[in-house]
Amino acid sequence: MKIKKLNISQTNFVNKLDKHLSLKQKNSETIEKTVDTILNTVKKNGDRGLKSLIKKYDMTSYKRISDSVVTSDEISLAYTNVSKKVLSSLKKAIGNIKKFSRQQKLRNWSINVKGSRLGEKVTPIERVGIYVPGGKASYPSTVVMNAIPARVAGVDHITMVCPPTDGNLNPLVLIAADLCGVDEIYKFGGAHAVGALAYGTETVRSVDKIVGPGNIFVATAKKKVFGNVGIDSFAGPSEVLIIADKNANPEYVATDMFAQAEHDELAQAILMTTSDKLIDSVTSKINSLIENQSRRDIIKKSLSQRGLFIKVGNKKEIVSIANHIAPEHLEILGYENLKLEKDINNAGAIFMGENSPEVFGDYCAGPNHVLPTSGSAKYASPLGVYDFLKRTSLMKISKSHSKELSTIASLLADCEGLTAHSQSAKLRK
Repeated sequence: MKIKKLNISQTNFVNKLDKHLSLKQKNSETIEKTVDTILNTVKKNGDRGLKSLIKKYDMTSYKRISDSVVTSDEISLAYTNVSKKVLSSLKKAIGNIKKFSRQQKLRNWSINVKGSRLGEKVTPIERVGIYVPGGKASYPSTVVMNAIPARVAGVDHITMVCPPTDGNLNPLVLIAADLCGVDEIYKFGGAHAVGALAYGTETVRSVDKIVGPGNIFVATAKKKVFGNVGIDSFAGPSEVLIIADKNANPEYVATDMFAQAEHDELAQAILMTTSDKLIDSVTSKINSLIENQSRRDIIKKSLSQRGLFIKVGNKKEIVSIANHIAPEHLEILGYENLKLEKDINNAGAIFMGENSPEVFGDYCAGPNHVLPTSGSAKYASPLGVYDFLKRTSLMKISKSHSKELSTIASLLADCEGLTAHSQSAKLRK
């Protein structure tokens, strides 16, 4: 396998790096038009339009949209189809993520200033919709990572949508939803599911915020309904940057690159190192291990098109490039690199040391696996309890403090030409 290599000493290195990192979606205009049509159909025609879209895209027919709601019997049956060992592991993962999430709860606060009380009131979002990819794949981890922080935040109602296979959802996805307290589950997905959550229909009640990953049509739909509802982010393909020194285990590096690349052909796995020898060793491991991978065709395409080796000269360059890339996942391997974490500020999640592979964060360590992608870690953060809470400013101004503020506010309002503002302030003298 041939994986592209860049050296920081090359002319126009940063431009070449940015070109490799950029991802231009083909047929984006067609996707936009298709999503617009889907969303308008749901918005204008409600249940009737939604049923036609479910038949077309989910290849499932329902007489009524209410027939797509998962029943308690379906959830009970799901438990009989999952082994005790798997169920135990899922419960342990949920426990770890709940424990981590509880540390993120915000609290009301206030301060006293000249007899006035100033502060913030923190309240949960009332209704949240979770999108969980389905079809041939099964993602109970997506359920867990989205539902737990919402529930810890105190969200009143959680609605989940997920594309079915032959009219059914994966048993482990249903169990995860049940264990995490999801209130309602609909067996359909796609951009039309996003539209139903955002606009509501005769059967589906609209939500206040939509979270969860999906394909380009789902992501585009989320972007288009933003404003009508809140969304978590416009997520791109998953990515990892592995920083490794000459002491790193090449098999660990190769396998962790595989773990990233097997997501899909657009996933991106990057190794950055000062060691040519490590690049050679990792390349050798990739070539010797690739045929043993069940998703080798996807991995090969991902690594050949989007994979990258970056050769640098020193730790200063490592920090600079890492902050420039702002990766979704950042692994730091090899004992010479373990102090780099304090200087790298742009990353969705940082995994330090050989015992901290990304996969632990994906499933069970505790931190959330919904992370900023495509360089957005420069300004965005992982999904958390914070995303399901609202802050309301509180002010109770004392009579004496009001006189002081009246002078300040009226003068500033006059400067802005807002005379009614000024009059409102002056009345408080």
